[in-house]
Amino acid sequence: MTSDLRELYQSVILDHNKRPRNQGAPRDANRHAEGHNPLCGDRLSVHVTLADGLIKDVGFEGQGCAISKASASLMTDAVKGKPVKDAETMFEAFRDMLAGGANAPGKLAAFSGVRAFPSRIKCANLAWHALHAALQNRAEPVTTESAKDF
Repeated sequence: MTSDLRELYQSVILDHNKRPRNQGAPRDANRHAEGHNPLCGDRLSVHVTLADGLIKDVGFEGQGCAISKASASLMTDAVKGKPVKDAETMFEAFRDMLAGGANAPGKLAAFSGVRAFPSRIKCANLAWHALHAALQNRAEPVTTESAKDF
């Protein structure tokens, strides 16, 4: 990755950490999931308004490190207004990217550099796993320490 591209990606992550998008729960949310990363203390909730197979609205709440907050912000921007199937495809692409695969589409590629910091991969993945759980209407919280979640 070139230095200019790395700087661009870092600025995207910093911007979404400082000014997170879609923070808060939509009033008409009908799906919800909790996520927790005990290693660094990240705790977040993802709230989704699902209708006719579309993610009409999505938001998140909670506390976390810069990586987890920026990931939640970019995730909500990426999936809002999309069919559930597309969001699930993005989830797989994001997870695969962090595991060493091809870069995820668009601004989500900003997290490709996280691969170099294995302890931060769970921070970046947390919101996505919570979204996945919400879309599946799973009641139990998602945790980075659960093999079935990560």
